[in-house]
Amino acid sequence: MHELILGGVRSGKSAHGEALAVQSGCHVTYIATAQVHGDSEMHSRIEAHRLRRPEHWALEEAPLALGDAIDRHARADHLLLVDCLTLWLTNLLLDDEARFTCERARLLEALDAAPGRVVMVSNEVGQGVVPMNALSRRFVDEAGRLHQALAARCQRVWWVVAGLPQCLKGDGA
Repeated sequence: MHELILGGVRSGKSAHGEALAVQSGCHVTYIATAQVHGDSEMHSRIEAHRLRRPEHWALEEAPLALGDAIDRHARADHLLLVDCLTLWLTNLLLDDEARFTCERARLLEALDAAPGRVVMVSNEVGQGVVPMNALSRRFVDEAGRLHQALAARCQRVWWVVAGLPQCLKGDGA
């Protein structure tokens, strides 16, 4: 089963993904997409996520090559927890256009082929006003397109608000 968890900043979406992983009883690999780049606030966020995770979970850092990471770790008896797709998207948009196109396609291809359970966490960013600069508009547009493509492939899609997960697609169990 593949699942997409959407929500705003500090909505509880990561905690919901972590709870699904714990409840699964599967071997868990956490695929992290964040990069620090000398940003102390981001370092603190990453550390808070790390401290919440069980120590026995495997960790793969995949700031760009997410599809390859999914291919390496997806197994029938495993759960992959990908956090966060919008950070991954940001990394790619700030990289190279050709790489963005390739890695986005690679992610969708890897997800289509992945056995086992894949839970992906992402920020919903398209509910506000149209951003004023071109890069921000591109980010919102690409995030929306990515979320639509993933939601079409996932058996379950969640929306999390104020720590309350709502199942938008699938059985919600």
